Order: sequence, then structure tokens, then C-alpha cells
Amino acid sequence: MDLFSFESRRRIGEDNVLRKVDALVDWGRISGLLKGGLKRSGLGPQGYEPVVLFKCLLLGQWHGLSDPKLEESLRVRLDFMLFAGLDLFAPIPDETTHCRFRNALVRAGVFDALLGEVCRQLEAHGLKVKQAEAAIIDATLIESAARPRGHIEAPARDRAESQAPPDDPAVSFSADGDARWVKKGRKSTLGYKGFARCDEEGFIDKVHVTPANAGESPEFGTMTEGAKAQRVLADKAYASRANRERLKGKHRDGIMRKAARGRPLKASEKRFNRLISKRRFRVEQCFGTMKRLFGLQRARYFGLAKTHAQMVLAAISQNLLKAANRITLSTRTLIAL
Repeated sequence: MDLFSFESRRRIGEDNVLRKVDALVDWGRISGLLKGGLKRSGLGPQGYEPVVLFKCLLLGQWHGLSDPKLEESLRVRLDFMLFAGLDLFAPIPDETTHCRFRNALVRAGVFDALLGEVCRQLEAHGLKVKQAEAAIIDATLIESAARPRGHIEAPARDRAESQAPPDDPAVSFSADGDARWVKKGRKSTLGYKGFARCDEEGFIDKVHVTPANAGESPEFGTMTEGAKAQRVLADKAYASRANRERLKGKHRDGIMRKAARGRPLKASEKRFNRLISKRRFRVEQCFGTMKRLFGLQRARYFGLAKTHAQMVLAAISQNLLKAANRITLSTRTLIAL
């Protein structure tokens, strides 16, 4: 260990969240996933190690930094340099390197695999249950990074998207061609709908992004793919015969019951809904954390693929923060509380 690293660790202390995360993750396995889809052009003029640039992306997501602000912070913050593995006299990745690296990862399509690897490592540490009792599914709105140039008269209403006519794909309402309008309450939003699946401890293991006017119920099959939980919990937006059929033989049905015209809910169905509601709050907490701490309330970039990547980074950051808060860092080992 060089003098810079030694003094940095001493000043930062053992309770620093970034130090805990750095010790918690096997970055070698992360590096393997990164190298699988990257080319030399995505690693900057200095040919930085992919894992160094990925750590920089996490820092930018964690602290809500633009690429120029991230470059500046990497020059002056000891904890950033230590986490990213940058020496005091080493060159610092500039803002264009961060941008190109992120775009290269989007093209390579490795973000979902990175989230899966982080979840696997947390399971190996015993911080995340490998086969949880319940998987919780829900969606949230993400505002587009673009300022809308126009507004449609009757945007799809949230949770009633299937009843609205599709907008004309030839009409451009903003610079963000993938974003769409949806109306929730009295507010119309141009953007995306971000889906998340978490366990009852609040660890997210799957995300999915669609235009904001896409219905929630048709995405249920996508969100249940690969789920290992015994039961799948979801609200009334997913209550359909097709979705209940998807669960048969795989998971227990935890979709809330929905009343229909001429068929009010029975007392037993109301009790069932209350029980599900008491367990679904975890996914709402996840959305709150990702929006409040990691800037997911608004997309940073244009396009569906880049917004998906942003949500994956927010989910990884949320999982690592939750895990870091459960461990104590000693000089040699991580002890799970």
C-alpha cells in the first residue's frame, strides 16, 4: 500500500460508505462482465481499466453528478479517488471518457447482467435472501430529460393506458423521441415508466423501462421472468386473468383483487388486499430511495436504453447502500450485523 492510499484510508475512516462498498464487492467478476462487451474505443485515450470507469459511473449516480462535475470531484475528493482506484498522480478520466464509456455499456447491453451479479454477491454474503418468500412488482413514472415542445390533448391516463388510442409515432413532441405522455391525477408527464422487482427486504433484482403510456399489466410477464420467490405481490393494475394464469405452477398469486361493474369485492377479498398492501410498501420505499438519493425522478439522458441504464445504476446503488448499512468494516474482514 502506498503512502497516499494509507493516509487516505486513515482520514476517511472505516465507517465511510464507499469504503464498505469497495470491500463488499468482488470487482474482478464485475470487470469480467464489463470486458465481455466493450471495445478499446470505450476506455478513453489512456486506456483505463473498465472497472475503474464503472466505479466512476457509480460515483456519479450515487452523488447526482454530471460528467463535468464527476471529473472535477475525482480530482479533489480523497474518498472518490480511493474508491475508483486512482492514484494521486495518475491521470483522471475526463468527462468525454465517462460519456463514451456509458454509451459503450448501453450498446453492449450489460447493465442487467451487472445488476444480477451484484445481487448474486449480496446473496453470497448473506445480506440478501437467495430465495425470498415474496417478490414485489410495481412501476413509477420517470420524467423525460427533454423539455416538451408540444402536448397532446388527451394523453393516456395512468393505469388506464389500454383505453386510450395510441399516439401518432410520426408526431414528435420533444427532442426525446422515445418518451411519451401519460396523465396521473391532474398532472401530465412526458417520460417513461420504470418497473422494479424487489424482495421483502427491499433489494431490487430486476428493472424494466417502457414509454410512459405503456400499460402496466402487459409487462407483468417480463417482470416475473427469473423470479425465485414463492409468491408474487402486485397491486390492482396487474389484476387480469392472463397474469394469474402466468403464476400457476410457478408462484403463489399475490395480485390484489379488483372489483368489476356489478361485482363488488367480497369481505375475504378486501382482507386479502389489506394483507398484500401491508407487504407491498417495500417497493415504494425503493422508488423513494432511487428518486430522493439517486436522481431517478428525472431521466438524465435521451432515449429508452439510456434511461434503462440509469435505472439499473440507481438500483445497484440502492442495493449497495442497503448492504453497506448492514456491515461493519474491520481491517481484515466484513462482519455482517
